[in-house]
Amino acid sequence: MTDSPFTQAQSDVQTLSRKPGNDVLLKLYALYKQGSEGDVTGKRPGGFDFVGGAKYDAWEAQKGKSQADAQAEYVALVQDLKAKDQ
Repeated sequence: MTDSPFTQAQSDVQTLSRKPGNDVLLKLYALYKQGSEGDVTGKRPGGFDFVGGAKYDAWEAQKGKSQADAQAEYVALVQDLKAKDQ
C-alpha cells in the first residue's frame, strides 16, 4: 500500500531539520486543514487567544479552495521546504 502524496507530505514535514518561520507554519496549517476538512467551521477564537485567532484567519483565507487544490499546494510547499532544507 502506498501513501498519497498528501499523506507523505505530512510525514515529510516532520523530518525537516530547520523549523519554518511562523508565516510558513500558518500556511502549512491552513492548507492542511483545508485539504483534510474543507472550509473553516466554528467561531473565531477571541480574547487573548492570539495563536488560535491566527490559525483561524489563515484557514479562513483558504475558504472556497477545493480540498484537492489545497492538498496539491500543501504537497508543493512541503517539497519546496525539503529542497531548501538540504
